Amino acid sequence: MERPAWAPRSIDISVPSVSRMYDYYLGGSHNFEVDREAARRAMEFLPGLPKIMQANRAFMRRAVRFAVGEGVTQFLDIGSGIPTFGNVHEVAQAAVPDARVMYVDHDPVAVAHSQAVLEGDDGAGVVAADLRKPREILDSPEVLRLIDLNRPVALLLVAILHFVEDADDPYAAVGELRQALAPGSMLVLTHASYEGIPLPAERAEGAVGVYQDIRNPLIMRTRDEIARFFEGYDMVEPGLVPMPRWRPDTAPEDEDPYAFSGFAGVGRTA
Repeated sequence: MERPAWAPRSIDISVPSVSRMYDYYLGGSHNFEVDREAARRAMEFLPGLPKIMQANRAFMRRAVRFAVGEGVTQFLDIGSGIPTFGNVHEVAQAAVPDARVMYVDHDPVAVAHSQAVLEGDDGAGVVAADLRKPREILDSPEVLRLIDLNRPVALLLVAILHFVEDADDPYAAVGELRQALAPGSMLVLTHASYEGIPLPAERAEGAVGVYQDIRNPLIMRTRDEIARFFEGYDMVEPGLVPMPRWRPDTAPEDEDPYAFSGFAGVGRTA
């Protein structure tokens, strides 16, 4: 397999990557056949996966615009993946040119491609770090160069927490990040769930099994379990809801049924 220029030498391009599978679902070009093969296997069980990912991205863009409208112009996007059209820095800087955006990911491909996309943009950066180690993120010189933790920050955990197993205590990680943020900060979150999927859970489990097979377990949590991540935050209306129902730009009834899989919400600290 020929290695493209954007793929770091340090990565094994024969192993599927969650970031590159996500890129494939969104119609991106930064993925390999091994990623496409794994994604297609997952889609055999859950054919609406691209629709789910599109709804996820659309929610993210609406939430970023909402945060800017509320006066929050700093964004910490953890588990940011491979930047595609309409990413956080593009949306935020279109509204406020001096908005600051720091992307965080532990996937070398996502980090390398982000560096290329962000070259020359002094208001955005990327750092290689892991959500499961919040202190490393918060103490990172790259983060501290761009993000003033004494001012409100929008913390984006979009489609990332369902890849953190309970054994790694994702609730503690989210709580540690919250405690480091200034009053008025926001949590922007989406999470996969069996609730809302227009298929029997037994069939959707087949897609979950594909992620298990590539050693990136997909943890499907209930709405109540997802709501626990917002402890310490006041929920912004309309609360924790299916992605198309969070402050929609168009009628939710026009959305594909798969777009309602999982939940999205925004919380704000007092």
